Amino acid sequence: MVDPDTQREAVVAAVEAVAERMAEERRYLTDLDSAIGDADHGGNVTRGFEAAAEQVAEAAEADDDATPADLVKRVGRALISEVGGASGPLYGGSIMSASAELDGGITAETTVAFAEAYLDKLQERGKAELGSKTMVDAVTPAVHTYKKSIEQDDLPPLSALAKAVDAAERGVRFTTPLRAKKGRASYLGWRSVGHQDPGATSTLFVLEELLSVADDYLEGDVERDATSPTVPDADPEEAADDEGAGGADGPDAGGDD
Repeated sequence: MVDPDTQREAVVAAVEAVAERMAEERRYLTDLDSAIGDADHGGNVTRGFEAAAEQVAEAAEADDDATPADLVKRVGRALISEVGGASGPLYGGSIMSASAELDGGITAETTVAFAEAYLDKLQERGKAELGSKTMVDAVTPAVHTYKKSIEQDDLPPLSALAKAVDAAERGVRFTTPLRAKKGRASYLGWRSVGHQDPGATSTLFVLEELLSVADDYLEGDVERDATSPTVPDADPEEAADDEGAGGADGPDAGGDD
């Protein structure tokens, strides 16, 4: 996606798609947040991304020289100004900070740098680590999977993004059995266990819409499977040992008793 005009068009389309998705999922996110938070996450992110979509579209139309980095930075500003609670600074501030990584345009290298910078700023601002039952639990596996898919597995960005979305989805599911350590949910202690984190969920929705829009602009396979093509699922020696002990021919194999 070398053409600057196409890149601007893609950014506008992506922000609009995210805004529409948040509006569709507003009630669901509100219900999730009602269980362990202030019941405002759905409304906050919907309002924030609607404002971002409007401002980005206006900026792209008014200034032909607006770069993807400029437009993405504007998304961050809109979220900070429109989203209440902790989500505004976390989402918006992290996006604003990471947008500088896109100064060279949208490429495999700059998007990896953007993803890493976003995660770093998110953790710095929220003081949350993996396992804290926050959006970090979705962002971390997504970023690590995307980076590895690009840099080690040599996958095209679209295929890498698809794997990142799958990793984020697994991260969202991972939040359900956790006890919250950060945010409003942490006040509930063990009562936060059994509830899916709304911030991680909205993060997944963002990534899903980015993937959907990217599919319109990039070549590659969209297969939401975070499994690495270069790393086996199990150690070969362990797999061989397992097969010998209880594989198809072992004592635990099915058959007539």
